[in-house]
Amino acid sequence: MPLPEFNLYPDFNTVRLSHAYLNVSDLAASKAFYCDTLGLQITDESETHVYLRAMEERGHHCLVLQKSDAPGTVDAVGFKTYDEADLDRAEAWFQAQGRPTQWVIRPYQGRTLLTSDNLGIPLEFYHKMDRLPSIHQKYALYNGVKPLRIDHFNCFSPDVDASVAFYNSMGFRVTEYTEDEDSKRLWAAWMHRKGGVHDMAFTNGTGPRLHHVAFWVPTPLNIIDLLDLMATTGYVDNIERGPGRHGISNAFFLYVLDPDGHRIEIYCSDYQTVDPDLEPIKWDLTDPQRQTLWGAPAPKSWFEHGTRFTDAETRDSDIAASPIIAP
Repeated sequence: MPLPEFNLYPDFNTVRLSHAYLNVSDLAASKAFYCDTLGLQITDESETHVYLRAMEERGHHCLVLQKSDAPGTVDAVGFKTYDEADLDRAEAWFQAQGRPTQWVIRPYQGRTLLTSDNLGIPLEFYHKMDRLPSIHQKYALYNGVKPLRIDHFNCFSPDVDASVAFYNSMGFRVTEYTEDEDSKRLWAAWMHRKGGVHDMAFTNGTGPRLHHVAFWVPTPLNIIDLLDLMATTGYVDNIERGPGRHGISNAFFLYVLDPDGHRIEIYCSDYQTVDPDLEPIKWDLTDPQRQTLWGAPAPKSWFEHGTRFTDAETRDSDIAASPIIAP
């Protein structure tokens, strides 16, 4: 199935991904993982919530940990719009697609629109978030893997073609994709707004579910330091995949699991995609360098484990094709 033609003038303008709400069982354990080990900074906390940002970010939060009776689930993923009027245009657009919309109150954010995509992934859009003083040159605060900013979301989709068509209508552009040669259907796709390889990606599988949240770090050596830290502080079993370099995106990566099973990717060294006429790169599903440039396949868990979105019903994919999976 051919990729849709880029929609360069969408009905509303999304700047970038912004934040996610992760439900956790033990705030103290999660705070130890995300702050002491990964190195995110606390911007506010209570008995039920911890708000976090990375070192280059001026917005109040990129990740919200929520104490919940349903840990290992995700309430929503968030995006920033170009201006305030885009929120009203977004409301009209989602209503025209038959999607539910409501205005919700979120701490530290201005007007916030809660809706969902064609699969039921809960999405929220805002324009204004409280700004905090810059800390990117306060080097005494850097620890863990030294995360600089949130980079992307990856979600399982039972119909990647439908997901790509929906987000393409919102102005997201495909940078790279994997096609099943037999059915000519998309197996995975990487889509962006901010000029990197992706803000949102889709991987074939039971969904909708969150596959991972990714954070950008300065260098591959930071990832090596994190591995040494996790291996000697009780987190060796939380290391799932990597380190390695993706064929897709060319990024250096590591995948780890938090105490409730949310997958986090630590990520650096991908490339710019600013040109609006940049042609997407196609990969064959059976190419071993697609997953890892060095040829190492991903473990089975990487294709099966994900975290559910609150109240979103999942369904299985009907694509029979499979990538190469590690034994």
